[in-house]
Amino acid sequence: MPDPVAKAPAATSPCTCLKVRSLARRVTQLYDDTLAASGLRITQYGLIGHARRPRGGTPPTVSELAALLHADRTTLTRNLRPLIAAGLLRLDAGEDARSKAVVVTAAGEAAYRDARELWKRAQARVRSIGGADEVAHLESSIDRLLRRLEDPATAGV
Repeated sequence: MPDPVAKAPAATSPCTCLKVRSLARRVTQLYDDTLAASGLRITQYGLIGHARRPRGGTPPTVSELAALLHADRTTLTRNLRPLIAAGLLRLDAGEDARSKAVVVTAAGEAAYRDARELWKRAQARVRSIGGADEVAHLESSIDRLLRRLEDPATAGV
């Protein structure tokens, strides 16, 4: 398997967005390469993982899942389609007429379980390459920045 980290030099742009997107693409490729044997991409693994954790005893709605993943509903719906077509997820009626609940099927649970060890390998590889402390610091920084960007009081600053 080719080393996804050794492909090209890091972006030298002063643009924060470009740097974050470049890092996201590299990390995504590493996870996708590692998960390839499972038939899932990291985005699909993550969608199933978040959908299988019901909040308040009920499966998340499309809107709740979109908010949780910091995605818009249209993008999320597009990403759900192949998982629904593969029988890994299904959409059920939500609590009101306008909402749809995202439900993980038995096949989805099995696919998630089968991919779990591969995901753990990818996690370990990122920590090995980046250094466990540095990756933990990066994750904390990302969490803080996401909270700040979502806060209406600071987002428009």
